[in-house]
Amino acid sequence: MGLPGAGKTTVLQGAIAGFGEWKVLNYGDLMFEIAKGRGLVSHRDDMRKLPSKEQQKVQKEASEKLEKAKGKVILDTHCSIHSLTGYMPGLPFEQLGKLPVDYLVFISAPARDILGRRQRDTTRKRDMVTIEEVEQDILVNTAYLCAYSAFSGAMASIIMNADGKLDDAVSKLKEIIKKVGEE
Repeated sequence: MGLPGAGKTTVLQGAIAGFGEWKVLNYGDLMFEIAKGRGLVSHRDDMRKLPSKEQQKVQKEASEKLEKAKGKVILDTHCSIHSLTGYMPGLPFEQLGKLPVDYLVFISAPARDILGRRQRDTTRKRDMVTIEEVEQDILVNTAYLCAYSAFSGAMASIIMNADGKLDDAVSKLKEIIKKVGEE
């Protein structure tokens, strides 16, 4: 899990190299396919602007697809979605309780790094935010991580992915994947 711009997908892609038995599923991709198929959005970044009830319906349908996944799965997702009216759980307890969760990892970075990455990413339609808003997002998402851990009983870790430290973050996640795979 991680905030947009924290580098979660980049860290994950680097970490799973050599772990062929693991497959990565991206919750946002599943949700986007569903929402786009229903004609609700044309761009991934528009999903969080949908009414919360519609987001929850799409989220539930994506979760039902995840429940059917077999084998060793790593879920690439967000702890929360910062929607127009507030924070929405990325993994509501009702859905989290149906998934066999062994470990939770939150990829984070200093707020200034996240803000800079978002500003440089021209492939996305991101809202302009302040460093204080990113700092708040980090705090809120860390709280969600702790709640998910308490609810599921799964261990949780936070990995920092500061600018210039990608190899360190990849190495830490690789070690977690190795240990979880051995259990």
